[in-house]
Amino acid sequence: MDIILYLFDFILHVDVHLGELIRDYGALTYGILFLIIFCETGLVVTPFLPGDSLLFAAGAFGAKGDLDPHLVFLILAVAAFLGDSVNYYIGKKIGHRAYTMNSRFIKKEHLQKTHQFFEKHGGKTIIFARFFPIIRTFAPFVAGIGEMEYKKFISYNAVGGVLWVAIFVYLGYFFGNLPFVKQNFTIVLVAIVVISLAPAIIGVIKKYTKPKAEPEA
Repeated sequence: MDIILYLFDFILHVDVHLGELIRDYGALTYGILFLIIFCETGLVVTPFLPGDSLLFAAGAFGAKGDLDPHLVFLILAVAAFLGDSVNYYIGKKIGHRAYTMNSRFIKKEHLQKTHQFFEKHGGKTIIFARFFPIIRTFAPFVAGIGEMEYKKFISYNAVGGVLWVAIFVYLGYFFGNLPFVKQNFTIVLVAIVVISLAPAIIGVIKKYTKPKAEPEA
């Protein structure tokens, strides 16, 4: 329970905790950031780790001079690429058994939702999914299950990873030090998470508010 509460607090106050990491660990902070992004994208059991908000916060600390924003971008783009690649191979190894496995760590509804995303967007899902929490973690896993050709996967993986990391890190770098953003940093981070989750939230609302078809007479 303590770990869950800490993770929840870390996500809500990622700027505070990132500042503490920089103060306590210095250059090792780059390695910690690498590990978090790698796990968030590479391990299908850790979709709850911060992604978008952490990238934005890292960029903001780059603007203050506490981190090198360009090094942050390079390291985390590599982490995102390697994470998706590992996730792909895990999915390929498990195969279609994932849909019938009784695991509390792998939610079947997440797999199904990601599969539907694939059916709608095809291989470009690997790029689009980068900007959707949870789906971001499950997309490479489902690609591996479906045995997407790795040469095709790796190109989408590289483009998606670079775009995702670049957009959020440099948004943080250019806007994170604005007075309004600095004074309301937690609210901004929460807003980023909410906006990222908005499509999923809308989908759930539509699912439960859609009128049921009347049975035929």
